[in-house]
Amino acid sequence: MKIRPFVAAIAALFALPMQGRAAAPQSIVAAENFYGDVAHQIAGAQATVTSILSNPDQDPHLFEASPSVARNISAARIAIYNGIDYDPWMAKLLGAARSDTRTTIVVADLIGKKPGDNPHIWYDPATMLAMAKALTDELGRADPGHATIYQANLAKFQTSLQPIQAKITALRTRLAGTPVTATEPVFGYMFNALGMEIRNQPFQLAVMNDTEPSASNIAAFETDLKTHQVQLLVYNSQASDRIAVRMMNLAKASHIPVVGATETAPPGKTYQTWMLSELDAIDHALPKP
Repeated sequence: MKIRPFVAAIAALFALPMQGRAAAPQSIVAAENFYGDVAHQIAGAQATVTSILSNPDQDPHLFEASPSVARNISAARIAIYNGIDYDPWMAKLLGAARSDTRTTIVVADLIGKKPGDNPHIWYDPATMLAMAKALTDELGRADPGHATIYQANLAKFQTSLQPIQAKITALRTRLAGTPVTATEPVFGYMFNALGMEIRNQPFQLAVMNDTEPSASNIAAFETDLKTHQVQLLVYNSQASDRIAVRMMNLAKASHIPVVGATETAPPGKTYQTWMLSELDAIDHALPKP
């Protein structure tokens, strides 16, 4: 029996040694776009990366997954998400589309964070480096032929974080001990890195958890602003409510600098440029001696 040319071509393709074939790009899905950005920096052309939360004008706490999101997650070879109750919808979708070939990276688990901790862990550059290292290891296991590329990209990423750390070190020298406040603890890890004194944390936690701050917490926040007990207010410009807006307006009326922070990387910015722009905003908002 003759084998038709097309069938023969297919048969010949599958007869090639495995090492002679180009590996298909790996599919990576990240719940948040800053994790997706770092994944792209590490994987390069060897992977397709899809980020689910990528709109800085969208409140991430109100996100509802669409059927297309569920399909992307189901098809992913590697899934990355924040964890510690920040994106619980991701765990649910992964549970509904179980796969023996998928690897899941829960970033909070990499750095030992537990439910109840501040979930905005990406504002600590060490978190992103831990995630990049875990992804590099996983990509190298799944695609050993490109392991040296992944390692080189990791080294490049690690070097690219140095300006952020240098900026943090310089600002900490000047700003350590400076009293600051926020409408939510979005910027909390960066405040800690800068050595700043964070006030009104019970108020921030209440707003983050969609509960009404107590009357005493509101009064303490207002007093801090009116009497200049704080020198800066960081405002969540992506997700807000009535009481947070009230505090922002009071800060402006009291001539206290207000800096916006988002929970999603702005369009066109890498994780590195995003963090540097936030640090620059803090630098410019607070007067130099």
